[in-house]
Amino acid sequence: MNTTLRSGSCTAALIRPPAAPRSQGPRRIIAVSGGIGSGKSTVTRVFASKGAVIADADAIARQILEPGEPVLAEVAREFGNDLIRQDGSLDRALLASRVFGGAGSHERVARLNAITHPEIEARAWSILRGTPTGGFAVYDIPLLIEGDQVDRFDAVVIVDAPIDARIKRLEGRGVAPEDARARIRAQASSEERRAIATIWIDNEGSADDLEKVAGLVYEYWLTPDVPVTD
Repeated sequence: MNTTLRSGSCTAALIRPPAAPRSQGPRRIIAVSGGIGSGKSTVTRVFASKGAVIADADAIARQILEPGEPVLAEVAREFGNDLIRQDGSLDRALLASRVFGGAGSHERVARLNAITHPEIEARAWSILRGTPTGGFAVYDIPLLIEGDQVDRFDAVVIVDAPIDARIKRLEGRGVAPEDARARIRAQASSEERRAIATIWIDNEGSADDLEKVAGLVYEYWLTPDVPVTD
């Protein structure tokens, strides 16, 4: 059994076999994770294009911080009512600077996560468990180690990339380099993620390379009806 897949400079390694397919509900529930700017969202999009049901933690996080949401009110109470603009929306840049910048950021990130994670997980798992029997469910979750329980998944796909490349991608989204580095420092390390990975994707190639590797991962390692063995 091939335990390495490659396209250009992008590679995927099978670290351990996925769990056997489930007999009820979704055939497999997979976590896709990785640091900010790593390319995990691209992998998730490829899986979605092949029919997977997606629960996107980032999208849900945006939803629960919309005007009028109880979680938004709780965040404002914790980090300052001036985070709420006159139209009721969240000043996300101000929140990011207040949480991720300067000394004590780890403690502030933990406080923010304690407010937002329970609602994110509740909504995500409602989506995942609603996947039709025999379907394929994917939880796109940046903070897998920091939040959800790893053993709830049949496989964990980790996407990693060099820090400089991640910072450049974040700059393309309008994030200042110093803010990008602060967010990366606030997340789990590559070593911590590797310890829980079923499949490890090194995203050092082009976007096209990553899409091709993600398609191969889905086809050869995740969707077969029997677990992968050596």
